[in-house]
Amino acid sequence: MTHAPANQHTTLGMRIDAVLQEIESISPTVLYSVILVASILFSMILLNTGGGRSTEPPRLRDDVTKPSRKIQRFSDEPQPKWYILKFCNYAAVIGFAFSIFKFAIDATTYINDSTLLMKFTVCWSLFMCYFFGFFGISFVDADEIEQRAVAGGFDGREGREVERKGILKGSITRKEHEYPIHSPPQSIHPVCNPNNADIAKKQLPDKSPSSTRISDIKSLSDVEIASLVTSNKIKDHQLEKLLDPRRAVDVRRIVVDSKLSSLGRGGALADLPSSPSLDYSRVFGANCEIVVGYVPIPVGMVGPLTLNGETVYIPMATTEGCLVASTNRGCKAISAGSGAHSSIVRDGITRAPCLRLNSTREAADLMLWCEDESNFKLLKQAFESTTSFGKLLRVDPTIAGRNVYLRLKCFSGDAMGMNMVSKGSLAVVDYLRTVFPTITLVALSGNVCTDKKAAAINWIEGRGKSVVVEATIPQHVVRSTLKTTVEAIVSTNIQKNLIGSAMAGTVGGFNAHASNIVTAVFIATGQDPAQNVESSNCMTLMEETPTGDLWISCTMPSIEVGTVGGGTGLPAQAACLKAMGCQGGAADKPGANAKQLAHVVASATMAGELSLMAALAANTLVQAHMQHNRKPTIGKKA
Repeated sequence: MTHAPANQHTTLGMRIDAVLQEIESISPTVLYSVILVASILFSMILLNTGGGRSTEPPRLRDDVTKPSRKIQRFSDEPQPKWYILKFCNYAAVIGFAFSIFKFAIDATTYINDSTLLMKFTVCWSLFMCYFFGFFGISFVDADEIEQRAVAGGFDGREGREVERKGILKGSITRKEHEYPIHSPPQSIHPVCNPNNADIAKKQLPDKSPSSTRISDIKSLSDVEIASLVTSNKIKDHQLEKLLDPRRAVDVRRIVVDSKLSSLGRGGALADLPSSPSLDYSRVFGANCEIVVGYVPIPVGMVGPLTLNGETVYIPMATTEGCLVASTNRGCKAISAGSGAHSSIVRDGITRAPCLRLNSTREAADLMLWCEDESNFKLLKQAFESTTSFGKLLRVDPTIAGRNVYLRLKCFSGDAMGMNMVSKGSLAVVDYLRTVFPTITLVALSGNVCTDKKAAAINWIEGRGKSVVVEATIPQHVVRSTLKTTVEAIVSTNIQKNLIGSAMAGTVGGFNAHASNIVTAVFIATGQDPAQNVESSNCMTLMEETPTGDLWISCTMPSIEVGTVGGGTGLPAQAACLKAMGCQGGAADKPGANAKQLAHVVASATMAGELSLMAALAANTLVQAHMQHNRKPTIGKKA
């Protein structure tokens, strides 16, 4: 009978026992030297293999223009200290090797001492966890990470920063099939915040209508760029940064025209020049004499503003930085709330000729005669014989010795009415001479009118349009848009506009800066800028509602405006009036356009008051003006 060889019946356990017996026969020094070398090699392999040197996805390698040198770190944001990881890795390797070496030189002692053996085991376990945590990752190379960021392979802050700056500077060219650039979520920021320059850059759109990359934005047509602005993918205040200032104006005009078109006012800005030009033939004999040129003043467009349930855009001509932006912030807050609700409570322009008589008795007789209602009808007939639209509303005589100041108030339709009321006043004086032959006309304007001067009579009795406007701003809008609280802005308004103005003894000046907005709108729309003196009479009131919201109102008793005559006939000024929907005379309802302009002036003033008071309450006024009013002087062209 044949028997199988004995080695055919050797089990796995027998083989393991044989190996262990062979290991036991090896000298401890040799054994642990081998373990030491193997451990070091194994650690180095773990830390330096698996990641490869590929720095970008294959589909992007040809899409990105590779820089000729290593990309430098950006100094405007803190960068991770990647090099620290290198030192940590080397320290871990050295520490692991040292522990093995220490164990090897006195292995018998450590093996027989269970406590020490447990400490070594725990220590080695921690080292192995650290090494396996880096399995497949090479020693960190900061330059390599930044290269990945440029190629889009690193989804970190550095990658987004490189991508953003590359787009703006045109240093990175992208192909049509490349992945889109995602802008960060849009949030509300103060218009005048000095950090907005960086915020604006981060809010670039993901792609243009024609799928052209943002790096090629200058190659887009004006209409395509305007489409990006209209769709809110590019903010209109970014245009000067992305384009040259000249082209930015052209694009913005397209944007504003599209908005006006939605209100049925398309083409309103066609006669508003954006290039140096002026039709001097329109000036001669109407607006200025001895003409040598003209002074161009920038015109900014504020809005949209919800006014009496309708949307309006407001042109403002000014050279004061931050004024338009600040007023626009106020419009945004108002429109996010209740909108502006404006009412006209009185409407009439005044003229007060100074009449002198021979005695105080005659002066008193004249005063009493004019106050008789039946005699007023005679004066009204004489006045209205000189005008088609003017209507005499009342006569208020004031006596001072032998002088009588006859304050005549008339409705002037859509005209501001100074010429109209002056001509009618002469007719009234001529009629009075038939009753009081000793009357002497000292001056057609006796300063009780009162025109272009601060006067309590305008504040109390009113002149032009007497307007009151209000709005309610939700408290969350006050926090998010105005960057303050209802309590803070209400308190600031009381301490400044009410108590402070009272301490100064002001007349009609219970406001923050009403004249700023009034003057800017006046210049843009062809009004008499000097009449901002009385037109800027304003009392700004603010209260906290029972629900914690902000209520604001502006009372303006003497806004003097018109939409026909004077500077309103010049093309640029007429264009601004057309943009607001109140150009010329209202055919169906005389005076309606001038009233609409007064509503707009009062509402824009309230928006400006709201924004400035918020800045004062939050103590950001100086910061905003330093950002917008302290630009470096641009050198002259060679």
